[in-house]
Amino acid sequence: MGALYGYARVSSIDQDLSIQETALKAAGCTVVRAEKASGKSLNGRSELSTIMDFLRPGDTLVVTRIDRLARSLRDLQNLVHDLTVRGAHLKATEQPIDTSTAAGKAFLDMLGVFAEFETNLRRERQMEGITAARERGVYKGRKPDIDADKVRALKSEGLGATEIAKQLGIGRASVYRVVKDNTN
Repeated sequence: MGALYGYARVSSIDQDLSIQETALKAAGCTVVRAEKASGKSLNGRSELSTIMDFLRPGDTLVVTRIDRLARSLRDLQNLVHDLTVRGAHLKATEQPIDTSTAAGKAFLDMLGVFAEFETNLRRERQMEGITAARERGVYKGRKPDIDADKVRALKSEGLGATEIAKQLGIGRASVYRVVKDNTN
């Protein structure tokens, strides 16, 4: 039997990690790594990367719930694949997940599908809210961060899109969009 390594994560700075850390220590984790980062992506999650690099055959990565680990089915599957390649397992303290068993693997796959479904529902509700706000004239979207007047001025000086983009620190496509809007 290998070591148990705990991983705790919350999404925002004002959330508390202590409940997860306590549960992971109670589950027998000798090391608990924690971070405050979004679960939407694996990018920028240095504590998770550290644990993944440290795992050896027979070790187990322990989380309280799988949504602390990943929010997309693809990320979850990739993590489980990485664990499998390393000869390590995944276990959740609040869900019947243990990838060392067939039933635990099946339950993990089902929960992963539901976690992604929940994320997609949240995105749909958000888009519905934005659409409704636009219809009421409340939502205007993000303020443009490109100074169209500067783009036009540099263009009138004879500069090309690449040079304008470089000078203003924007993409060439943005330059083309401003120039195109100006010709209409």
